[in-house]
Amino acid sequence: MGELQTERLLLRAWKESDVKDLFEYAKSELVGPNAGWKPHKDEEESKEIIQMFMESNDVVYAIELLSENKVIGSIGLHDRKPDVSLSHYKQKEIGYVLNPAYWGKGYVPEAVHRVIQHGFEDLDLDIVWCGHFDFNHNSKRVNEKCGFNYRFSEKKKLDRLDGREVTSLYYNILKSEYEDRLNIKASNTV
Repeated sequence: MGELQTERLLLRAWKESDVKDLFEYAKSELVGPNAGWKPHKDEEESKEIIQMFMESNDVVYAIELLSENKVIGSIGLHDRKPDVSLSHYKQKEIGYVLNPAYWGKGYVPEAVHRVIQHGFEDLDLDIVWCGHFDFNHNSKRVNEKCGFNYRFSEKKKLDRLDGREVTSLYYNILKSEYEDRLNIKASNTV
């Protein structure tokens, strides 16, 4: 897993030394339940999650704020295919969380744009997905800002939240849509 960089962020592999930064936001009721998991009880649980990230086949980056040398969230590029009728396409799903102390500063859209670019330009994906639960209005706004198009929704039960029933909304960007946007940007700068 290589590193990805933006103007303000470094998306990199997790390190065991990130445990305090992870626990700082993973213990918040504002974070885990919006992403489908319970808040972390202690730093030991956060340490186990970092270990899981390090051993996983999924790509999960720590989002490091360069100006503070601090992990403020995570962003993953997961092997998921929300629409089985499209399973023959090369695709991944982005998932992310951010420390609430850093909300509203544009960090997640900045990271998502970089991961979308990586997905299409480096991994040669056909589709990049992103989803959110119907009650997670912040993630809905990120999806809109990042150019994702709403495709469908489905009800599901979240095992990691004691079987809570939610509606998941799924969005995606097709490679052709991504390329069209690049062409429009290029023609506007000429």
